[in-house]
Amino acid sequence: MKMGLIVIILIILLCFEVKGMMMIGANWGTQATHPLPATMVSRLLKDNGIEKVKLFDADWGTLNALSGSGIQVMVGIPNDMLSNLATNLTAAQLWVDRNISFHVSTNNVDIRYVAVGNEPFLSTYNGTYLPTTLPALQNIQAALIKSGLGNRVKVTCPLNADVYESSTTLPSTGDFRANIHDLMIQILAFLSQNGSPFTVNIYPFISLYADPNFPIDYAFFNGFPSPINDNGRIYQNVFDANLDTLLWALQKNGYGDMPIIVGEVGWPTDGDRNANNQYAQKFNQGLISHISTGTPLRPGPIDAYLFSLIDEDAKSIQPGNFERHWGIFYFDGTPKYHLNLGSSTKGGGLVGAKGVHYLSKKWCVLSDSASLDNPLLADSLSYACSRADCTSLGYGTSCGGLDIKGNISYAFNSYYQENDQKPIACQFPNLSVVTTADPSVGTCKFKTMIRTSVNIGKAGSLEGSGLMIFLHFVLFYILLI
Repeated sequence: MKMGLIVIILIILLCFEVKGMMMIGANWGTQATHPLPATMVSRLLKDNGIEKVKLFDADWGTLNALSGSGIQVMVGIPNDMLSNLATNLTAAQLWVDRNISFHVSTNNVDIRYVAVGNEPFLSTYNGTYLPTTLPALQNIQAALIKSGLGNRVKVTCPLNADVYESSTTLPSTGDFRANIHDLMIQILAFLSQNGSPFTVNIYPFISLYADPNFPIDYAFFNGFPSPINDNGRIYQNVFDANLDTLLWALQKNGYGDMPIIVGEVGWPTDGDRNANNQYAQKFNQGLISHISTGTPLRPGPIDAYLFSLIDEDAKSIQPGNFERHWGIFYFDGTPKYHLNLGSSTKGGGLVGAKGVHYLSKKWCVLSDSASLDNPLLADSLSYACSRADCTSLGYGTSCGGLDIKGNISYAFNSYYQENDQKPIACQFPNLSVVTTADPSVGTCKFKTMIRTSVNIGKAGSLEGSGLMIFLHFVLFYILLI
């Protein structure tokens, strides 16, 4: 009898452990030149046991693809909509009716949160969204209540970790940034009154990227030889220290029990010397194992969303070339590395997208007969990279080992593929040629573009692009004469 009871207890504990492993969600961004169909991505989430997804807008096709999936959804409102929603309650009600009420009541989408804005208090925005974020939160909340969804759907505002700071390396010295402190207290009061969580984005990679002297072991979860002792609380990784700095800020201002969502956390795989598959696998696997444990100040499961699901080759690279490489999947839904999300499928490894169709196996490269002294070469390279994705080129990147000819070929091919392999996209005068021999080498993969709905109807714009190339080079020929 005792043995039977022990077995039952072990089974229960195992279930809790698996549930802890399954706490992780994913961010689904769509800033890609050739995005996978939304239905395919929804299936990708299901196949990998990802039960929560965070979106950056309320795209109808995306939400429709999540209909009946059982996946919990956080719907996003972009920053450029905050002003109108803050000053116009009718606009807020219309937005909720169209994007929340309809999908919850009619389309069977399990919407749990509305993310009002995305890191609106970043210091780089110079205060642009300070006056409108809280009023927008309030109006969306009022609209949800009027629609009868106030208890089912909660509002939140994903904020970057720079909204709080510490005077030392100790989390216990944490508080909200001085120039937004009063506003943060108002937002906390609003969130608390409505039972809403505080959402924060935490990026240990950025700590390493911004400071070359940052101890790399402190960015991961494998132990740090010089842990920080904060009055008996031991910190062996920067994620815990960062999150507990927020918890201290909340506690000091009377909101120590507020629920927290880590809206974005992850590690990129390219575009920087510290962005690679090995580090990303190490960080993300460590994170997934760690979120069931919690932090020294708040033990217990952490509600978190991996950033991100799939690479986005159209994202701005102003923060760095790594911005287009946060996905645990490549642009075509292929897994980048082994990652155990807690799913029993494939022994816990990632399951790739199904039914992906590719364009022909051909690539645009530098011709063997091309001269590196060609006066149009530098401009052609610049033209291709400015209109395609060359973020895998550079020191420490996946294609960092290429020679000059390889760099040029990679740029030409990137432009060629993003323009759907149209012949005119590989007509750099006396420089380029189409080949059926894969030029990929080592870690550097020359991609072949996927077929998506984006491919359809682009011929007109592509021909215009081709005409621009033609006129561009004609102009240079004229200047050289």
